[in-house]
Order: sequence, then C-alpha cells, then structure tokens
Amino acid sequence: MVRASFRAAVARIRHHHHPRSTAPGSGLAPAPHPYGRALGLIAVVVFGAWLGLLVVGSVRTPVGPMDTTMALRPSLSGGTKINVAPLGALELDSHIAPVRLDVQVDRLDPVRSGALVQHPERLAGLQQEISADVSTGTRELAVRSVVAVVSGATALGLAVYRRPRRALAAGGLALALLAASGVSAYATWNPKSVLEPKFSGLLSSAPSVVGDARSIVTDFDVYQRELARLVTNVTKLYDATSTLPVYRPDPATLRVLHVSDIHLNPAAWQIIGSLVKQYDIDVIIDSGDTMDHGSAVENGFLDPIRDLGAPYVWVRGNHDSRITQRYLGRFKNVRVLDDGRAVNVGGLRVAGIGDPQFTPDRSLPAQGAAAERMAGMRLASSLRSQEQAGTPVDIAVAHEPEAARETDGTVPLILAGHVHHRQNELMELGTRLKVEGSTGGGGLRAVQNRKPEKVRASVLYLDRATRRLQAWDEITLGGLGLTTAEVSRHLPGENRPGATPSPIRFG
Repeated sequence: MVRASFRAAVARIRHHHHPRSTAPGSGLAPAPHPYGRALGLIAVVVFGAWLGLLVVGSVRTPVGPMDTTMALRPSLSGGTKINVAPLGALELDSHIAPVRLDVQVDRLDPVRSGALVQHPERLAGLQQEISADVSTGTRELAVRSVVAVVSGATALGLAVYRRPRRALAAGGLALALLAASGVSAYATWNPKSVLEPKFSGLLSSAPSVVGDARSIVTDFDVYQRELARLVTNVTKLYDATSTLPVYRPDPATLRVLHVSDIHLNPAAWQIIGSLVKQYDIDVIIDSGDTMDHGSAVENGFLDPIRDLGAPYVWVRGNHDSRITQRYLGRFKNVRVLDDGRAVNVGGLRVAGIGDPQFTPDRSLPAQGAAAERMAGMRLASSLRSQEQAGTPVDIAVAHEPEAARETDGTVPLILAGHVHHRQNELMELGTRLKVEGSTGGGGLRAVQNRKPEKVRASVLYLDRATRRLQAWDEITLGGLGLTTAEVSRHLPGENRPGATPSPIRFG
C-alpha cells in the first residue's frame, strides 16, 4: 500500500512537470508556473534527502566502552538526542539547524567495560579516547550523510523527472542544503549545552550523570570532556543493573525542594518523600494551596508531612484556611510563616507571608490584585527590617506571584505558586522570582480536565557559604494515569561559566 501511494505521488509530480502539450485549444493543462516548478523541485530534494538519510544516513561506531549508532535526522529545532536504552534519553540544545544529531547507545561492550572495572586507572585516559571516537564517528557520519542526501535526492529526481540533468540538479541542491545546515550547526554550536540537559525515562531519576551543582560550573569546560564524564557515569549506571545510583551532592551545597499547589492529591506525599531521599533534601518549602476548601475535615490529609524526613516550611495559599494553618503549626517539623515572619531552618533564613484571600469562602467579597500587592508590600517591609537588624533573609515565600513581585530588591530569591505553571524571572532590582507548578497535578479536580495536569517540583541548589542559588533541577511527571518523567537542569545566567554575577540592589 505504501509502494502504491509512493508510485501515485511520483506519477502526480511527473504529470505536473511533464505536460504533454501547451498548445491553445489542445485541451491539455498549460505549462506549470516557474514558481510551481521551483517548489516541486524543492519538494523532491527535501523528500529524497530525507529518504536517503533514513536508509543509509547512519554509522555504527564505538564510543569508549559503548557501541553506538549516530544518525542525522530532519528537525525543525535541531539539537542532539542521546538514547540510552533502557534507561531513557537526554536532549541537548547543542545547535540550531534543520537537522538533529541522534546518538543511540546500542549496547555496553562487556570486554571494554570489564577492562575499565578491572583497571580503574584507565578512566583517566577515557576522555581522550572518547573524544577521538566521537571525532572519528562524526567524520564518518558527515561523509555518509553527504552520500545519502545526494543519492536520495538524485534517485528521486530521476524517478520524477526522468531527465539526468534535472536529477543531477536535485542532487546538487540537496548537497547545498546539507552544507547550509552544516554551516548553521557550526555557527550555533553550543558546547555548554550539556549544562542544561533534559532527561526522560529512568535517567530522570539519576541526575548524577551530570554531576552536582558545583561541578557543572567548574568542571564542564569543553564538550569532549563533558561527554566523557557523561559516558563514564552511564557506564556506572549499566553496571548498577537493578539499582540506579542516588544523587551524591556536593557537601557544600544546600538543597531545597520547592513544592506548591498540592490541592489534596495524596500521591504528592509519596513523590515528595521520594525526592527528599533521592536528593538528600535539607528543607522543603511549600508555597501554599495544599488544601482545596480548608475545612477541618481535610486536616488529616496533612499528617504525612510529619514523616517526610526534612523540615517543612509552609505559607498559606488562597485555598488554605486559618484552620489549616493552626493545624500545621502543631507539627514539630513544620515552620508556618505569615506576616513576614522569618525563621532559621536547614542552614537558611526564610521569611514568608500567607495569602490575604481565602477564596472558598464565598460570603466574603474578592479583594483581588490590590490585596495581593499590599501583602507583598508588608513582606518587603519585613525583609528590609531583617536586613537592617543584621539578619538578612535568604529566601522569601508568598503564594501569589503578584505579591512576590513587590519584594524585588529586598531578598535574593522569592518563591511562589498559584498559577499551576512554572515561571522564572530575574526582576529589575536583582531578586529572582521562581514560581512552581502544581506538585499535586492540579489536585483531584484534574480528572475533570481533558488532559491530565503534570506534576511539578524543583530542587534548588544553594551555596552553603553565600546561600545564593547555584542551579536547579525541574522535575516534571506525567499527570494522573501517566508514567512519564523528565528532569532538566538549569543555571542562573549570572552563574554560568564566564558570566559576571549581577549584585542585588537592596532597597
């Protein structure tokens, strides 16, 4: 059926480019417009080049202890995708071009990997070996891709036009297109792209493949070096078989888990507990809307917080009542923040304010954005007082981003929630605003939506000495009934290698 469709498509293109007559009164279709011929030729070139890449445009090559398959694939956004079966995949924004580099890790060679295990000293030379392997594979892939693209476009051109000259023109145009793509990839090549990879599959539970927050700033200088470290750690993942290695953070890094908008979803506690153990979390910060109606009957939902294994900092959201706040205040591991109150917890000083509105209470009129801004101003005033008293706050917390924006210039980092999607912004006076999505996937009400809302949380890494944000991992899980998982690493612009830190201007 595919062959029949292909023959029909070729026949239509051939008829379009080879009308039998253009004489007046002949009853036959007139000659196609020059633009039509050009578009037809481009279609032949692109389709033929794509077919050529699919058929012969890949190479098998060893990379260190692994056997891999490298291939170029058409893409609107470019980049590199590394498939590490059965662990998952990594996506890198390595370049911008209409082609993507796919690297498929086929298998771990038992002889080469066994040699590394028996002779660990060989790891020291693995970087140079992998760099040479990648260079060899890339050169071979470039030659094969040229042959594949030119052959595919020429063959299809010959099948469509049945004129050698037009077929050769199609092959030449395909070669020019590939060359232009190569120039674009070279001009936009980003060797630091591995600093912000996106993980999927089981790899999402093993962020150690890119090291800790400190090492990604100091150690990842060149692409080959980063790739060597990546392959080495993937080798260790394979060697671990049934147990993936846990994240081993830098001892000088404070780790904060930011959650928000749980909305009575009991699955959130298992997710949070797992993240606390996996990342060795120092502090959990919840920016509110843990409940749906804030009633006393819902309070039992909060009891698992006692067993999460880390201090829990909480501010009231617009779905949380004073009843909820008083109930949480009785837990030994919970710090309830309101009215700008500041506490020392997990090596950090944190201040926050509860949402001034309780929207489930329909008897009270909605106060709107003005009330949120006033709450933000009260929090900002408290932060300035803390600074003047010599006890500056490291992180502030508010539920509504509207309130959080009022603190610009008074604190290095403020966390918020409410909107059920992530936002990250370095505001005008130097305060970084980070808004988390819904860690409860929108809560149990999400079943009413056509598509499940994703579950979101973030791990923030702060320097223990300066208590400034160094990096963060965004964890994204599929919503209700889905089993997808992604972890993407991010660096603040002011902390990227070679960047000049922008000092915060306190008001």
